[in-house]
Amino acid sequence: MEFPELTAGHLVRRYKRFLADVRLTNTGDLVCVHCPNTGAMTGCQPVEGRVWLSFHDDPRRKLQWTWELVETDTGLACIHAALANRVVAEAIEREFFAEIWPTGAPLYRERQLGTKSRADFFISWNEGIFIEVKSVSLHLGRGEGAFPDAVSARATKHLVDLVAARKRGYRVLLVFCVMHVAIEQVSPAHHVDPAYAEHLSWAMANGLEIYVLFNDMSIGGIYPRRLASMGG
Repeated sequence: MEFPELTAGHLVRRYKRFLADVRLTNTGDLVCVHCPNTGAMTGCQPVEGRVWLSFHDDPRRKLQWTWELVETDTGLACIHAALANRVVAEAIEREFFAEIWPTGAPLYRERQLGTKSRADFFISWNEGIFIEVKSVSLHLGRGEGAFPDAVSARATKHLVDLVAARKRGYRVLLVFCVMHVAIEQVSPAHHVDPAYAEHLSWAMANGLEIYVLFNDMSIGGIYPRRLASMGG
């Protein structure tokens, strides 16, 4: 997945969750930017940290700038959580999942999973495979990453819906898409959301398959590198 041309700046502050003030490096202008991340972004919003923005001239947008990347104390991270789906889609196209389902199996996006939820992907092969994607940017040090970085009842509900789909005969996968260059392994963030961690163990015991997608990252783009099972 390639970025459009990005503009460098320095973070002044993040506020109201979805907004941030950034001072552009090339002009010194202070701009208000969209912060596309619902989490706490622990470690990914250093004051005066170097960030990279994409520019959008769509007149329907309220904000022309979107925050994409940040240089943390331990390396580059992508804070645009929705991009994890694009990275996983590219990994699927590049056959990273070829040992799980055959190449060329039809892929669909945003398929109904539960009564009030949708899975990010659905693979039409055999009984069918639902795939949920989660972006991981919380770095705990020494290569350890964790999810989530804030209490997420929604993420826990997704686990319940995935297990329900498994009981209906579908295969169900959860893919943790690593969006921080320093993360070398991923585990549930017990200290942040113990309920999610407990549900994850329960879901694994009830048929949920979990994979971690590691990626190379630069201001040019995010590129799938390696797929591993949880703990692999």
